[in-house]
Amino acid sequence: MKYGLFLSLLFTVLLISCKNDDDVDVQSVPPRLLAEVSPENDAEIVEFLETHFYNYEEFASPPADFDYKIKIDTIAGANADKAPLANFIKDTTINVSSSQLALSEEENDISHKLYYLIAREGEGVQPTVADSTLLRYEGMLLDGEKFDASTSFLWQELPFFLRGYATGITKLKSGTSDGLVVNGDGTVSYTNSGVGMVIMPSGLGYFSGTGPTGGIPRYANLIFSVEVGRVIVETDSDNDGVPSILEDRNGNGFMFDDNTDSDVEPANGAFADFQDGDDDGDGVSTRNEISDEDGNIILPYPSTGGIADYLNPDVQRTPGNN
Repeated sequence: MKYGLFLSLLFTVLLISCKNDDDVDVQSVPPRLLAEVSPENDAEIVEFLETHFYNYEEFASPPADFDYKIKIDTIAGANADKAPLANFIKDTTINVSSSQLALSEEENDISHKLYYLIAREGEGVQPTVADSTLLRYEGMLLDGEKFDASTSFLWQELPFFLRGYATGITKLKSGTSDGLVVNGDGTVSYTNSGVGMVIMPSGLGYFSGTGPTGGIPRYANLIFSVEVGRVIVETDSDNDGVPSILEDRNGNGFMFDDNTDSDVEPANGAFADFQDGDDDGDGVSTRNEISDEDGNIILPYPSTGGIADYLNPDVQRTPGNN
């Protein structure tokens, strides 16, 4: 599910469509267009939402032994009277450009609809797409086939995971310390954690890739059920003193296309601003450019001519240089 590995796979994996016996004539099929796949994916998801339901009755009136896990089934037979997922689902639109998926055919701002379910909102804080979260999850395809899961809570830094997954998690709130339970086997659980589900089109997932293990079909819609235990508020991935979410300068929820000093970084060593300790590449660290002589961060950040000094290579501000 990690985004970094996903990008590398997109650069290297091609679908082989035709190959003769002498292994000489090899042709590859280029990825389909985002604008072509997105409406197809959406139609598949809408049909799924109308024909399936989740255990909403258990969430509404939890039995004594309820584990607060989302279970999905088909509306048919004994379940013919169940309310469809469509009655509970919310959605949000995310624009995706081909460059964000390392695709060669240029497409910009192709709309993709992300669907999400809040089964239990949670009582803690709401993460951003740039935060670190303690959670557990289960991933599956629309046909119910599971492809990934974490049995216990683990930390995930959201920018490095699938875009639809990260965005969906921001719709939930975490648990709180009051709701933390340490079980007899050493594992933990929460009585007030956020529990939900994310259903994403392939453009917010692996698109023409097949996932880290190669087990996901190309252009597949993905479902993740998630439980959020804790959140590190205002995560600072590069420890430069600027919260990572503030380094999403274009505000599109995609952290890897904000790179102030891309013109001076080598192509194979470029870092997005949220990963870069010297955002403007002027040789003075970002932390030094926003701190005083005692190391205290100055707010608002020092600026010159309307541009923050730590983003302006023409201004090399050091502590005490006011």
